[in-house]
Amino acid sequence: MSLNHVRPWRDIYRRKSRQIMVGNVPVGGDAPIAVQTMTNTLTTDVAATVAQVQAAAEAGADIVRVSVPDEASSAALKEIVRESPVPIVADIHFHYRRGIEAAEAGAACLRINPGNIGDEKRVKEVIAAARDHNCSIRIGVNAGSLEKHLLEKYAEPCPEAMVESGLEHIRILEDNDFHNFKISVKASDVFLSAAAYQGIAEATDAPIHLGITEAGGLVSGTIKSAIGLGNLLWMGIGDTIRVSLSADPVEEVKVGYEILKSLGLRHRGVNIISCPSCARQGFDVIKTVEALEHRLEHIKTPMSLSIIGCVVNGPGEALMTDVGFTGGGAGSGMVYLAGKASHKMSNDQMIDHIVDEVEKKAAELDAAAEAAE
Repeated sequence: MSLNHVRPWRDIYRRKSRQIMVGNVPVGGDAPIAVQTMTNTLTTDVAATVAQVQAAAEAGADIVRVSVPDEASSAALKEIVRESPVPIVADIHFHYRRGIEAAEAGAACLRINPGNIGDEKRVKEVIAAARDHNCSIRIGVNAGSLEKHLLEKYAEPCPEAMVESGLEHIRILEDNDFHNFKISVKASDVFLSAAAYQGIAEATDAPIHLGITEAGGLVSGTIKSAIGLGNLLWMGIGDTIRVSLSADPVEEVKVGYEILKSLGLRHRGVNIISCPSCARQGFDVIKTVEALEHRLEHIKTPMSLSIIGCVVNGPGEALMTDVGFTGGGAGSGMVYLAGKASHKMSNDQMIDHIVDEVEKKAAELDAAAEAAE
């Protein structure tokens, strides 16, 4: 349930970028911000890699990146692309031949790091392969692998050096009449990343891929990414995102969606609004929310659910959600449907009951959406 149409202070005005295609996924322009992740299996283990790609896609990933470090991985990539339900980005480092092989294998996009792909002649060969195979390119600037001449010029990684690196390689692509590209300027430092992204956003109309690289573990990396990416997205910068976590790629997808959902930029699945719990709670809020998060993972329809432990804020939150439950007394609470008090339900049955109500509401919303098409 969205109130953006009556609350303009919640609007985000996205930066105007040109649109490219990554396989069948539009990136930039007015396209939805794409959520990406990256596999962490050995690419040569095709079965394991495909399974991870499929799990990420089921969680909502629009695009998945796969590392291609050697010739054997290039050979495996062809089968991975064939079995993937989403476009595959080939991650290329150090050897330009891997980029050519990946384009030939059917990758939808090549991610090349200008700091270590090689000289301009080699980059041109990768561009030619991308053009021949209708493959886009992501220029992936990273603070940890800037070109030697830029480090000598600026003494250390800084926003100016990262932007200059990106613009140098945009020039190479554009000089070769190649415009099917996006760009990222990542760092593990939130301030450095944000400043670099603001600089590149002002200097080009290319679509921008956002990320705070090497952000850390599930908790610390989520917080760092939410701060860094959230602020950039709030400013309207960003056409695709990848949350880099030392965790299962599915968790990266979940966090990515939660960041976008919190800003009203993507809507997928159940948005649970819940209290932290306190002595007033009429039921165990924490365990209830944990159970509901697990049992409602299969719902892809955008909708809202409030789980509030007591009547202090419960009725008010329920007014703005599709389904709600507010704790009361004597072992029961109130179920809210479409913002209105509907009926009481015992605490020991309410998880099953809420799941049923959410599934019913999701089916109604899906039917209404289908009828409107």
